[in-house]
Amino acid sequence: MNSEAERTARFRTLHEREGAFIIPNPWDVGTARILASLGYEALATTSAGLAFSQGLPEGHLTREATLAHCRLIVAATPLPVSADLEKGFGDDPATVAETIRLAAATGLAGCSIEDHSGDSDKPIFDFDLTVERVVAAVEAARALPGDLVLTARAENYLHGRPDLSDTIRRLQAFEEAGADVLYAPGLHNLDDIRSLCSSVGKPVNVVMGMPGATFSVDDLAKAGVKRISVGSALSRLAYGTVINAAREMTDQGTFTFSENAASFTSLENIFRKFN
Repeated sequence: MNSEAERTARFRTLHEREGAFIIPNPWDVGTARILASLGYEALATTSAGLAFSQGLPEGHLTREATLAHCRLIVAATPLPVSADLEKGFGDDPATVAETIRLAAATGLAGCSIEDHSGDSDKPIFDFDLTVERVVAAVEAARALPGDLVLTARAENYLHGRPDLSDTIRRLQAFEEAGADVLYAPGLHNLDDIRSLCSSVGKPVNVVMGMPGATFSVDDLAKAGVKRISVGSALSRLAYGTVINAAREMTDQGTFTFSENAASFTSLENIFRKFN
């Protein structure tokens, strides 16, 4: 079952069955194949993880570079892939719609659009423009010859606006506009997550692995969460391990970090399965 239509059908089914599922976030072909080998059922790209792998801050990659990365991750495994498309590489609804069409052509099963403007003085798009952008994304997705699971994101909590009522208002508007999945990263209170989930009728994604409170899959499923991602957490864990190992070598002159490294054989065995 490797066709684009079959992958998207499997992806939709994950959002319709009982309980919550984890959708981890690889940042290159190797991590995508490692995660697939461990039994995960879908993958999601991470814009921050991708940027870090290129030695860049998040938000500094072009749309073309991001879509090329999407093609690599889609081709890396048989799993459905959803892409982090940040704000859609433009402020206006028409650009967002164009990004959705181009992203779908890479073979993705889904993608997300957020309301973070990229402007540090005004980091969140105004409500009306935010809704117009999601409407444009939905219309573009529905006009495709195939299916695409569209996630709409409300970014308040990541940008100094911990306003639950406004976040819920935005997600409700995204739901009314036709988004398939709703996502508000940065909530660290289980009661707030529960309140958000009970306020909408579409599947909700939450992100774990950020600083602050973390909850188990069971905790989140009971709160009403359907999908759990980890954003850039795995990439930050990997880079943190490299930083700590490099510091051990320079500061202590020792190499004990190698005790926690994956074995050469285990990695070769994983990658042989995909070639």
